[in-house]
Amino acid sequence: MVNRVIAAADRSFARRAVGAASPVWRVDGVLAVAVAALAVISVLMVWSSTRTWAPGSTGLVKKHVLNLGVGAALAVAVTAVSHRTVRAYAPLVYGAALLGLILVITPVGAEVNGAHSWIMLGGGFAFQPSEFAKLGLVLMLAMLLAQPAEGSDRPRGPDVVVALVVAAVTMGLVMLQPDFGTTMVLGVITAAALVLSGIRKRWLVLLLLAVAAAGAAVWRLDVLEPYQVARFTAFLDPSTDPRGVGYNSTQSLNAVGSGRLFGKGLFGGGQTMGRFVPEQHTDFVFTVVGEEFGFLGSVTVVMLLGVVLLRAVRIARRCGDRFGTLVAGSIVCWLAFQTFVNVGMTIGIMPITGLPLPFVSYGGTATFANMIAIGLLQAVHLRSRPF
Repeated sequence: MVNRVIAAADRSFARRAVGAASPVWRVDGVLAVAVAALAVISVLMVWSSTRTWAPGSTGLVKKHVLNLGVGAALAVAVTAVSHRTVRAYAPLVYGAALLGLILVITPVGAEVNGAHSWIMLGGGFAFQPSEFAKLGLVLMLAMLLAQPAEGSDRPRGPDVVVALVVAAVTMGLVMLQPDFGTTMVLGVITAAALVLSGIRKRWLVLLLLAVAAAGAAVWRLDVLEPYQVARFTAFLDPSTDPRGVGYNSTQSLNAVGSGRLFGKGLFGGGQTMGRFVPEQHTDFVFTVVGEEFGFLGSVTVVMLLGVVLLRAVRIARRCGDRFGTLVAGSIVCWLAFQTFVNVGMTIGIMPITGLPLPFVSYGGTATFANMIAIGLLQAVHLRSRPF
């Protein structure tokens, strides 16, 4: 009797989970398929770029697939939670991200490629708190700016000030690592949240002046590390030091250009097999796409990323909740900026930074953060009420 009751309950749960009224059928399918397609391409690119030097015949593919699986599970878990519930926990998420940023600049943190940005977990796994700081900042700013002043559709002045302080603390801790690329992403997230919240124009003017002053101070006071300054120099003229700071830019262009229209085929890239481009499975994964899949393959990846961004914009526009709109809009700007910078540095129109290509580059923490962002978008979509 008990077994029959349990079996009936299981069948009832299964019907609710996959039935016509189930949230499973109301997720943004186009967004999910685009992200899944990018994940498949990512696996192929990581396989191709690591199989000749990483242990085992498959390189880092198994570890990358594990990261993608965990990321997908996190996305599903976040999708199942109302974004209004997420709002209540925004300070906790932000506080945890802030704690990670503080720990990473202590002896607990480890330096990789000139930046003290990692916490080593052992067993070949590492954690990069600055990736989760993006999520924490998105949620915290949305929470602070979602409540308009009484009788107005704009946030109150004190809320704007607190939001700026929250952003400044986050960016300041990331700059101490130093990680200029992630700091720029955090700045874009902040600007997006402020603009979408409808702050007054005088605030925007003051912010632009402050950004200009901060940029001048950073340059004049030699805040940037020598290798960061060298990257800007190489961007302006890679030929000045083709074997030094200009090496990455030169080899990246060679790899992408050698693919021509159709590419050399999977595992057929000479630049990739010879490891002429450093960090080709992470920051420069787009060079593998260009060399092995050619111009058509590169355009396909960019179009898939464009689909993700367009669906995210659609979710932000259709959401009748200010918090959900700010979360979705900030995620759009975060992913769009990071995509532009990564692809841009690969083809020589942007300086080299340590920003991975969303959903394509190898990396655990970045993959988790990106997938959680997709989960937040789906959560907003599921509970949206159009205006």
